[in-house]
Amino acid sequence: MTLGPVGMEMERKLKEKFSPVELSLIDESHHHAGHGGTHEEGESHYAIKIVADAFAGQSLVKCHRMINEVLAEELKGRVHALRISAKAP
Repeated sequence: MTLGPVGMEMERKLKEKFSPVELSLIDESHHHAGHGGTHEEGESHYAIKIVADAFAGQSLVKCHRMINEVLAEELKGRVHALRISAKAP
């Protein structure tokens, strides 16, 4: 599935901040159609899998906070939910 403009911006920010060795960003909005927080044009629910040195020695909660901080603008707007898998190489 091709990323839309919101997903592409999220991907850009994650790459810029974390220089990941692996990054997968999937728009899962279609799975949430009709649920609260879903945007009619999609790009409201994402799954992120990221592997980066920045997560070495960090707790799962800290890794999620780091990602949420980078994507704060999107989370205040169109993005309603993130499913995150973050770890060090």
